[in-house]
Amino acid sequence: VKGTARLIMYAGVSKANPKLGQALGPLGMNMNQFCKEFNEKTSHLYQDIPMRVNLVAYDDRTYEYKIKPPMTSWYLKRLGLMPMGSFAYNHHVYGPISVKYIYELAKIKKEFDPDLKDHNLMGISKMIAAQASRMGFYAAPHSETPIPITP
Repeated sequence: VKGTARLIMYAGVSKANPKLGQALGPLGMNMNQFCKEFNEKTSHLYQDIPMRVNLVAYDDRTYEYKIKPPMTSWYLKRLGLMPMGSFAYNHHVYGPISVKYIYELAKIKKEFDPDLKDHNLMGISKMIAAQASRMGFYAAPHSETPIPITP
């Protein structure tokens, strides 16, 4: 193994840029080839979704990478219709996020995140609710049916 990199890249529209060059250059990788492969794999997703990428480069100039869904905070900001969460824990409360939305988000995370595939939905929901609380949102029961979120 020559090295590893953790990147955040936008689905379907990734292109070579200086920041990507700083991450991939020391690994001796072809940025254009990597961007082309990444864009092909994520072309079915919306273009404004920041995907997490864990990349492993080998000495023979080959590489492997895993594409993970966006961070939970990105989903929560979208659900809460806020550009950012609270700067200070428990100081700013922005509003409610439906428990149904938290459950739908947990299903998405379980399906697409390889780190959470072995966890149960209740545990993932509790993690998401705790993070929402830290960001200034609170879980509230609502009777409305959530609109499906697509990653």
